[in-house]
Amino acid sequence: MEHVKQFFSNEDKFARHCGIELLELRPGWARTAMKIGPHHLNGARTVHGGAIFTLADFAFAAASNSHGPLAMGINNSVSFFKAVKEGTLYAEAKEESRHPRLASYSVRITDDGGDTVALFQGMVYRKQESIIPGCQG
Repeated sequence: MEHVKQFFSNEDKFARHCGIELLELRPGWARTAMKIGPHHLNGARTVHGGAIFTLADFAFAAASNSHGPLAMGINNSVSFFKAVKEGTLYAEAKEESRHPRLASYSVRITDDGGDTVALFQGMVYRKQESIIPGCQG
């Protein structure tokens, strides 16, 4: 599991650029955080939907790849419920269903107070290659 955590902490350059941190990782589950900065805000001075999506997508990627085989997103959706202007956002991804080739995940995005900001659902295709050196998917 440590190799997978290092893989995402080091190799996902876009998440790192956005200030997203992988807090916890277990098989089929991940928790990430993003401290909101001025660069995360849109013209209405609330967190941009793309920033929230990126946070959720990173948690989704970590959870779906936590078993080792390379998992690539093939479908996702997000629903936004609450505007946020400051603080830290958290995303918790949970595996809902996993089969040899397809797996489904739900991600809940919350603010500092624990209020739900958005819900994300995603599906991955699991490839035969592995993100763990020397392992087959």
